[in-house]
Amino acid sequence: MANIQSAEKRIRQTAVRRSRNRYHRSRMRTAVKELRALIDNGQIDEARDTLTPTLGLIDSTAQKGVIHRNAAARTKSRLTRAVNNLAG
Repeated sequence: MANIQSAEKRIRQTAVRRSRNRYHRSRMRTAVKELRALIDNGQIDEARDTLTPTLGLIDSTAQKGVIHRNAAARTKSRLTRAVNNLAG
């Protein structure tokens, strides 16, 4: 265990950041899974309605630094393309 005050503070900070990151990542993954389920079931209208909030959630997760911005862009691109192909 850490014996130095700054090391103890770092441990506390890391624990808080880890739990915060896990919350945001979990929330984003759940939204993506729900959207993919709608796409797989062919529910076009529900998928279109869910797409915008899901993309916003992905953006905010990337902005917080939880996921890389290129990973966010790739995920958004794939989801958008899947919804558009569903309609087409």
